Amino acid sequence: MPTLLIVDDEPNVRYSLEKYLRSPTLDVICAASGKEAVEKARAQRPDAVVLDVRLPDMSGLEVFERIRQIDPRLPVVIITAHATTEIAIEAMKQGAFEYLPKPVDLHQLREVVAQAIHSSCLSRVPAVFDQQDGAERDVERIVGLSGPMQDVYKKIGRVAPQDVNVLVLGESGTGKELVARAIYSHSRRSKQPFLAINCAAIPETLLESELFGHERGSFTGADRRRIGKFEQAHGGTVFLDEIGDMALATQAKILRLLQDGRFERVGGNETIQTDVRVIAATNRSLEELLKAGKFREDLFYRLNVFAIQLPPLRERMDDLPLLVEHFVRQLHREPGKGQPIVPPESMELLEGYDWPGNVRELHSAIQFALVQATGNILAPQHFPPALHSRPFVEAPSPDADRQLAGLAALVRQFLESGQTEIYRQAHAAFDRIVLGEVLRHTRGNQVSAAQLLGISRTTLRAKLAALGLETKAAPVETARQ
Repeated sequence: MPTLLIVDDEPNVRYSLEKYLRSPTLDVICAASGKEAVEKARAQRPDAVVLDVRLPDMSGLEVFERIRQIDPRLPVVIITAHATTEIAIEAMKQGAFEYLPKPVDLHQLREVVAQAIHSSCLSRVPAVFDQQDGAERDVERIVGLSGPMQDVYKKIGRVAPQDVNVLVLGESGTGKELVARAIYSHSRRSKQPFLAINCAAIPETLLESELFGHERGSFTGADRRRIGKFEQAHGGTVFLDEIGDMALATQAKILRLLQDGRFERVGGNETIQTDVRVIAATNRSLEELLKAGKFREDLFYRLNVFAIQLPPLRERMDDLPLLVEHFVRQLHREPGKGQPIVPPESMELLEGYDWPGNVRELHSAIQFALVQATGNILAPQHFPPALHSRPFVEAPSPDADRQLAGLAALVRQFLESGQTEIYRQAHAAFDRIVLGEVLRHTRGNQVSAAQLLGISRTTLRAKLAALGLETKAAPVETARQ
């Protein structure tokens, strides 16, 4: 469970904040002085700190600096009276997570603390490859042993120690943030902050301020100076998720930052120098955005120093059993009960689905099944209804005899026309007939089809891809009970 450290010398303030912020998912500890705060930060390693800058024994800035020496990645939220605003701003420039003026809006404080805890998790919980380390370590794992994932691991290992920008590409739900965190975890900046920004989740008018900060009075509602993420993350890493949704004006400032490490806050004239590594990600085609004039070509080349393409789940289905086992183990939260079992008929259901939402959708499907199941067996009927509509390959014709006769006629046509490579062309036509008929028989279940054909599922999928056989959804009988 995450832990929050509250530092304030007023007992009634500590009591109020602790009572309001403590929850079943957040533990709260308190300190009444700067010395006690530093001792507790060192001994108990909290996940975030709420720090009042007016303390009896030392200045808030000194406390902040000592806490940062213990762990530079620890998010610190400053609370301050107007008289000490400049101290809070200086702390923000040195990497504080946020500052809030007194009297504190408790609802706003709770939101900021939640963001700080999330940021702490991103930077302090390592993202590792599934085959690394023991199962008991507090880590988040990238799961998969298939060929496409082995290529991803090699690229992460190659680029992580190099202080270059990285572009992570892949469909929604393929795990782009986890790959970004793995790069960060294995980099030379792993002891410095990791800040993540979802460019699609923040309104265009606020994103520039969130990234670069703003000066007081620079726009309506800017009642105080704000320090942006690039200034806060000095020495660390910034992850720009969904960068394809960023406005052109903001892209121009990102380009300058990548070129020389400089920028200005919104409404300011001061040029600020920062040293950050940028990892960007998108599920959109940047090439198409370039053609449409919605993404800067010069920024694309700056970001695309090194690209990692994540495969969709449908292209690495050999990893499905590993992913299912991992999510069942991760999501099973009932002590005293054995780990749930996914029987063969349920695995058959999962392997017959195309997973448009990728690994994220699989995670949700396992979570759904764990809620629905009353015992230890995750039967087919416990999984979401969408999974019971499987893709199937449509054969050119249901009449196999007529198709084979047509194959013979096709060979004669090749001979009469003087074509070469007849065997390759005839073999492709034969595969199209055989694979189509078998998949029609199994209602699109590729596991069963591979067994009937006597080939591996990987070989079957490769043949289907080579033949360009398209799939479409078709309803099947109610899943086995």
